[in-house]
Amino acid sequence: MKKDELRIVYEDRWLIAVEKPSGMLTMSTGKSGETTAYSIVYDYMQEKLRGGRVFIVHRLDKDTSGVLIFAKDHETKAALQENWDNAGLQVGNPLREATGAMVCLDVTEAILDEAIAKGLNLIITHHPLIFRGLKSITGKTHIERIVMRAIKNGIAIYSAHTNMDSAWGGVSHLIAKKMGLVDVEVLCPQADAQSGLGVVGNLPCEEDALHFLTRVKEFFNVGAIRYGGDTSRPVRRVAICGGAGVEFVGNAIAQGADVYVTGDVKYHDFQGVTDSILIADIGHYESEYYTKEIFSEIITKKIPNFAVQYAELEKNPINYL
Repeated sequence: MKKDELRIVYEDRWLIAVEKPSGMLTMSTGKSGETTAYSIVYDYMQEKLRGGRVFIVHRLDKDTSGVLIFAKDHETKAALQENWDNAGLQVGNPLREATGAMVCLDVTEAILDEAIAKGLNLIITHHPLIFRGLKSITGKTHIERIVMRAIKNGIAIYSAHTNMDSAWGGVSHLIAKKMGLVDVEVLCPQADAQSGLGVVGNLPCEEDALHFLTRVKEFFNVGAIRYGGDTSRPVRRVAICGGAGVEFVGNAIAQGADVYVTGDVKYHDFQGVTDSILIADIGHYESEYYTKEIFSEIITKKIPNFAVQYAELEKNPINYL
């Protein structure tokens, strides 16, 4: 097989897909050699997230309400994700035609029920359903029950986690854009400097620290912000890392940030650093809420008539009094 070929089984035939610079795939059947034009849309996981060689293939000669999704995860899945992570296809047949997608932060039993009820057979999540190997699948845990019922109902579950976090344009970048930061750079750059966890950028002008924290609270609709540091100093340079990013507070300090916005900061994490930087813990769920917006925008921009819905039953498992 040539380097630029992908072999796909479709309608019980082998298809040979030759990738073209224009973004088109020339598809020829192994039986007759017939060539058919397909429109190929690179999922963000390939072009920017690199979290699995995932394509959304649009047949021009069929009803375009459905797409064929397939993955070659072994080629590129590890490019950006952390070595402890498990991004990629969690459950399902990658060759199954998708009827629509539901996007969420975490797949739960309630969200799986919602997808089934709405006739959507693809769930795209930020947090992987499976982090550790399953030694048995008996239904005793919610993860096992989701796996069993997803397979039974033909639901595919795909996750983009730290590969999305590290991609240029990922969740931290989107937060920075929404908060009006300029001159944005990667907080913890990888070799190419265009990918890595977190971002750091500047506000257009200085803000009072408490005013900034109040604005962040309202922006993320947070029940409460846990913060530590000197609020008498104004804020101009802002570091952000969606999820649990306290381990990168040293990077934020080194890059001259006045405030670091992240989630899951523990009591002792505040100690020893708040003389140098203001730390704002907005919560894990809140800091990654916008991943759903990224998923939806990627797909609807490329395939406008493909059904993408936010999970209506998703909610933060943590409540505030």
